Amino acid sequence: MLTANAHYKAVFGRKMYKASICFSKSCPNRDGTKGTGGCIFCSAGGSGEFSAGGKSITDQIDDAISLVEKKAGPDAGYIAYFQSFTNTYCAPEELRAALDEAASHPRILALSVATRPDCLPEPVMEVIEERAKKTPLYVELGLQTSDDKTARLINRCYETAMYDDAVTRLKEAGANVITHVIFGLPGETEEQMLNSVSHAVKAGTDGIKFTCLYVLKGTALEQMWSAGEFEVLGQEEYFDIVEKAIGLLPPEVVIHRLTGDGPKKLLLAPMWTADKRGVINYINRRFGL
Repeated sequence: MLTANAHYKAVFGRKMYKASICFSKSCPNRDGTKGTGGCIFCSAGGSGEFSAGGKSITDQIDDAISLVEKKAGPDAGYIAYFQSFTNTYCAPEELRAALDEAASHPRILALSVATRPDCLPEPVMEVIEERAKKTPLYVELGLQTSDDKTARLINRCYETAMYDDAVTRLKEAGANVITHVIFGLPGETEEQMLNSVSHAVKAGTDGIKFTCLYVLKGTALEQMWSAGEFEVLGQEEYFDIVEKAIGLLPPEVVIHRLTGDGPKKLLLAPMWTADKRGVINYINRRFGL
């Protein structure tokens, strides 16, 4: 399998680290445009619980680099990662200014922007194409599932066909597309989970991130879990699915993540995801990394 480390070394000639940035944007299914409350698994901090907002983009990059610089060494490269919420849900000129500031940082070699397929209007796409011509640009799309029935349950608030269109347009604009898929969503069978992976591949994704569904305090998912409406995946069960999913990937599709970990202060289940070192050791043993 093609790991992110191998991909980055091939593209940039060095090990790369992400500097997480909080751009302080919201989501259309949070502010009432499409819905409220966000996706049922999403906490108040969105996907950026580990990033720190309130500072300039340059200062956030400096802070993020300082945390790993000693371990990373002087030859490491860095990716400015716009992580929290929906980072293209803003005026085009605001996005352009943010990307320009991040790209101008002397330690930044690439940009990565997390967003939703329904937040890529043409003026925003023009900014993405403009920046992709100057700086390697990754765009992360939260597909989570290709099943529209599940998507409605999790309050995703867009149809899967919109994801397909977004992948096509982003690749035409010169962006590298990374797709997020969640295993263990309420009511989904293993077949549905693997179908989501196959769907992303068919749509043309360049990379993929796998995540085990975890339950965080204060989310709508917590209420469902507490009521016994679904069970979370065990570690062995989850990685059995991941192994099958890897088998569906063409050799050129980059695996950027085999699982994620939620903030420990909010995590309710599954608790095996809280043992980050243990999970990494398990992954290394199982997949020979």
